[in-house]
Amino acid sequence: MPNAILTEPDTSHTTMSNNIEYQWHFVAENEEALGFGKYDIVQAEVAGKTICIARFKEKLYAFQSLCPHAGAKMVMGYIDAQGNAVCPLHRFKFALKNGFNVTGEGYNMRTYPIEIRPEGVIVGFKG
Repeated sequence: MPNAILTEPDTSHTTMSNNIEYQWHFVAENEEALGFGKYDIVQAEVAGKTICIARFKEKLYAFQSLCPHAGAKMVMGYIDAQGNAVCPLHRFKFALKNGFNVTGEGYNMRTYPIEIRPEGVIVGFKG
């Protein structure tokens, strides 16, 4: 399983989106630098947080690193054909686009905005 631990240079900036303030942080120089393997999930250290980054249909998604149900490492799971992150422990599924639990157990996963900009791949945390 891929498990790329990335560290960021000391760069960040703040923007507002939909009345939510985000602090943006550098993750990698480009998508290739994330080091996706065949499972399309990597783990990264960003601003003191461990997160997962997934690739699905050529788009990036960022979400919490541990399953909200039992704390399993989501990087050990996989992305299914519908674009859900699947927990490796109990197979709970979470929509990459919003973190909603699509298998009905009632646990939702935190997601983070992620963008590819000229300066690199960046992720936003609520400020």
